[in-house]
Amino acid sequence: MVDDRLWMSWLCRWNSRDCPEISLNSRQQTMTSLTPEPTTASPVGHRTVRRIIYLITAFGVAAGLLATLLHRLDWAAGLIFGAGLAWLNFWWMKRGTEAFTLAAAGKGATEKRKGQSATYLAVTLRYVLIGFALYGIFIFLHVPLLSIVIGLCAFAAATITASVWEILQSIE
Repeated sequence: MVDDRLWMSWLCRWNSRDCPEISLNSRQQTMTSLTPEPTTASPVGHRTVRRIIYLITAFGVAAGLLATLLHRLDWAAGLIFGAGLAWLNFWWMKRGTEAFTLAAAGKGATEKRKGQSATYLAVTLRYVLIGFALYGIFIFLHVPLLSIVIGLCAFAAATITASVWEILQSIE
């Protein structure tokens, strides 16, 4: 019954002289009663970004625990530091993307003026900062460079996992 009224109201919108049996009042009720509630949905991809942040941490800790179980504490430290750098890299990239998007939309000029210059600097010098952190960890903490690089791969693993998760969720 409701679907028929909606169909008829849609049809009558285009040619109202063919639908004298539907009054204007019932047409307005049908049109307003079936409108969806405004949602406060998060922006597209927000869940995936949040999931990537959690997965980078989880992969880094899991790899560090596995290396600890194998009695390789130097590798455990390198894997955890690498995953920490991957998380920091992703966080800076996320903040930079948000700052650029807000600036392009014109919203960033008044709302987040203070932190934008630091964000732009972090985006620009992101890889330089990560390179210095890698150098410091490698030289001063004496952990294997390969373990740090593998820890940095937690970013790629988390991104792939979150993407596959979203694809599988959209299929269901």
